[in-house]
Amino acid sequence: MTRLTLDADLRSKLNGLDEPVEVCDETGQTVGHFLPSSLYDELFYAALSAESPHSKEELRSRHQETRGRPLAEIWRDLGRT
Repeated sequence: MTRLTLDADLRSKLNGLDEPVEVCDETGQTVGHFLPSSLYDELFYAALSAESPHSKEELRSRHQETRGRPLAEIWRDLGRT
């Protein structure tokens, strides 16, 4: 995912980033939509939980987990390279 850093001026133009914003170019064509983190997270976990046997809380916990192992290490443990 590409990361965009906002300055204070642009942030104020986006209504404080507390509601969805339609992003348009100079001709008025929609180029995208911005969702505040809280709404994005809500939609993200709702979509995941619709397809998962795990609770939203467990999905959140797994998503925030920082531990893990590199895939190469897992393959090696499974006897694959």
